[in-house]
Amino acid sequence: MIKSKKFFIDKIKHIIFLGENKNLKKLIEINELLKLNSVVVTSSSQKSKITKDIKYFVFNKIDKKFKEFISKNYKIDQTLFVSLAARYIFKKETIKNFFKNNLVNFHNARLPLDAGGGGHTWKILREDRIDCQSVHIINENIDQGPIIDNYLSVIPKGLQIPLEIEKFSEKNLIELYKKFIINLKRKKKFDLKYQQIELGRYNPRINSVKNSFINWDINSYELINFINAFDEPFIGASTFLNRGNFGKLHLKACQLHGGDSSNHSCMSGIVSRHHKDWIIVSTTGKHMLIVEKVLDSKGKNIISKIKIGDRFITPPKNIFDGNKKRIFYNSKGLKS
Repeated sequence: MIKSKKFFIDKIKHIIFLGENKNLKKLIEINELLKLNSVVVTSSSQKSKITKDIKYFVFNKIDKKFKEFISKNYKIDQTLFVSLAARYIFKKETIKNFFKNNLVNFHNARLPLDAGGGGHTWKILREDRIDCQSVHIINENIDQGPIIDNYLSVIPKGLQIPLEIEKFSEKNLIELYKKFIINLKRKKKFDLKYQQIELGRYNPRINSVKNSFINWDINSYELINFINAFDEPFIGASTFLNRGNFGKLHLKACQLHGGDSSNHSCMSGIVSRHHKDWIIVSTTGKHMLIVEKVLDSKGKNIISKIKIGDRFITPPKNIFDGNKKRIFYNSKGLKS
């Protein structure tokens, strides 16, 4: 509950997770050590991401059926509702009158600077090297509720792609969650930090298929950031080859290389050298790209089929079509 700008739950007994997270099992284990009951409620589009050894309940809306299920089995004033990428719409009246403000969200970026989705991809694109885990009150506006607590750390230098940063970030999430739940169980009253929304920024969601087309006209630093941002666990940054019938290709395992001759902007995308296991590709600047993986639609590395003089190209229409529609997800998945 919230009282006098403080958040607390006097006699917490239940934690109800809404959504899904790779670390659900570890979070549940923390609850068990504290003798707190854990419940997982998810949507039909997210249930496949939850491991089979975790029991869960599926609801696609915060509707009458959902409220009856919760009210029948749990006392709201003894329950903390934790959103983990939940795909529900929380209305102001429901937050106050049903959840009784015992509804929080864990967000893996700084607030209000990075509200919204797309997390690690946006961070890599912007070269943001600070990891921040935040827990905040949910209100009717996306990621704008007052902050309860956070955990900041510097992302290690060697971590460059989403999968690497995600693994580091997940450890920090567990640390913040553990600290937060222990203090909540001890009946700590958290001072709420109200966000300065006028200093914030909203990041729309990103789809790794629709938004990953490479613009070969951007400078080499932005180019490598873009390619890295769609590396593992995603399909890879997308482009085409000006020869053959390879279809859409995906570049992974790339890095900048300054050891070859300089380029001209009209050379960007040209394969200038081919080694057995990698190729050298020109950019608009002084750097070249070393590329170790060129994947086809089946995920097969076809780098052996690439020839010197070939050129990677992305028709402007692909870039435009990929960005013209805003990405939305709901409880059933990607909205068309």
